[in-house]
Amino acid sequence: MNTPQNLEHPKSKFKMRYVILALVFINIVINYMDRTNVSIAMPELAKEIGLSTVQQGLIFSAFGWIYAAMQVPGGLMLDKYGSRIMYFISLFGWSLMTLFQASIHSFGQLLGLRLGVGFFEAPVMPANNRAISYWFPEDERGTAIGIYSSAQFLGLAFSMPILYAIHNSIGWRGLFIVTGIIGIVWSFVWYILYSDPQKSKWVSQQELAFIQAGGAIFEEDTPQEKQKAKLTKDNLKNLFTKKLVGIYIGQFAISGTFWFFLTWFPSYLTEEKGLSLSKTGFLSSIPYLAAFVGVILAGIVSDKLTQKGFSKSMSRKIPVITGLLLTLLIMGANYTSNPYLIITFMSIAFFGNGLATITWVFVTLLAPSNLLGLAGGIFNLCGALSSIVIPIVIGFLVANGNFSSALIFIAVIALLGACSYIFVVGKLETEE
Repeated sequence: MNTPQNLEHPKSKFKMRYVILALVFINIVINYMDRTNVSIAMPELAKEIGLSTVQQGLIFSAFGWIYAAMQVPGGLMLDKYGSRIMYFISLFGWSLMTLFQASIHSFGQLLGLRLGVGFFEAPVMPANNRAISYWFPEDERGTAIGIYSSAQFLGLAFSMPILYAIHNSIGWRGLFIVTGIIGIVWSFVWYILYSDPQKSKWVSQQELAFIQAGGAIFEEDTPQEKQKAKLTKDNLKNLFTKKLVGIYIGQFAISGTFWFFLTWFPSYLTEEKGLSLSKTGFLSSIPYLAAFVGVILAGIVSDKLTQKGFSKSMSRKIPVITGLLLTLLIMGANYTSNPYLIITFMSIAFFGNGLATITWVFVTLLAPSNLLGLAGGIFNLCGALSSIVIPIVIGFLVANGNFSSALIFIAVIALLGACSYIFVVGKLETEE
C-alpha cells in the first residue's frame, strides 16, 4: 500500500509517530538492561549470599520460563487494555522487581524476583508491535520495526560497559538500585507521552489522517471490540492459520540464533577457540554491531521495496529469508582457528539474524486487528521458547568440549526457519 503523501502537510516538521518510535526504542534498551544486569552482578552476588552453580543456572533460567508462560495471558490483557496502560504496568513492575533485587539475602528471594521480572516483561514485545502498528502507515512500518528491533542489539553492544562501570563503582546492589530507578522513572514518562493516535493530544490532524490513510490500525474503543479479544473457538482458529503457524515456526528459528549469542557465544570464544577474556570482550561486540546494521538495513530495504510497488511477499520476506540463509555461514567457524575469521563468520551470521528480525511486521499483516496483542503473544512465545530450548540443547551438544555440532544445530534451525517462510507462509496476498 502506498501512503498518500499529500495528506500530510509538507511544512509540518513535528511528527508524533517518531516520538512514539523513540519511546519504544528506549523502552527496549531499558528492557534488555534489566535482563542482563543479573549476569553482571552474579559473580560477586553468588559469593556474598552463597549460591552454587546449579542455583545460578536456575536464576538465569527463571526469567525465560515465566516469560514464555505469560505470553498468551499478556497478549489477552494487551488486547483488552491497550499499550499505554499495559506498558506502564509492565515497565513499572519489572523495574520494581529489579530494585528489590538490591535487598536480597537468599537464593529463594532472588529466584522469586527474577520470576517477577519475567512476569512483568511478558507483554513488552507485543506491546511494541501494537504501538507501532497503530502509529505507522504500512509502507513505513518495516523501517519503524527495524529501528526499534535494533535497540536490543545496540543495547547489548553498548550498555554492557556502562553496567560494568556502575557495578565496579557502587557494587551489585547499587547496580540493581540504579537500573531499577531508571525504569520506574521512565514508566511515568511513557504513561504521560503515549496514547493511541486517535486519543493523543500531541498528534496533528494532518498526521492522524496520513497514518490512517496509510494503513495504520485504527480500532474503535468500544466494549464490543474489547469483547472480541477472547480465546473463543473462532478466535483460536484465526490465530492458527497456516500462514501464522509459518511465522511462529520462523520466530523460533530466528530467536534460536539470538539466544546462542546471548548465552553460549562468550564461552565458545574462550573455551573452544582459546581467546583471552580481554580479547573476547572486544571481539564479541562486533557481531552485535553487525546485527544492528542488519536490522536497520532490513527495515529500510523492505519499506523501499514496498514504496516502489513490489508485492508484500517480495518486500517483506526477502530480508527475512536472506537473513536466515546467511545464518548458515555460522558453520564456517568450524573450519578455522583464526580469531578474525571466526568473528567474520559469526558477524555475517548475526548480521543475517538482524536482517530477519523485522518479522513482527508479519503479525500485523496476518493477524486479525482485534487479536493483535494475542497473536503477538503467541508469536513472542515461540521466540521465548527458544530461550529455554536452545541453551539446554547446546549444553548437551558441547558436553564433550566441542562446539562444532552446536554450530551445525544453529544452522539447521535457521534453515528450517527459511523453509517455513518459503513453503508454509507462502504468498501474503492470498489467504489459504
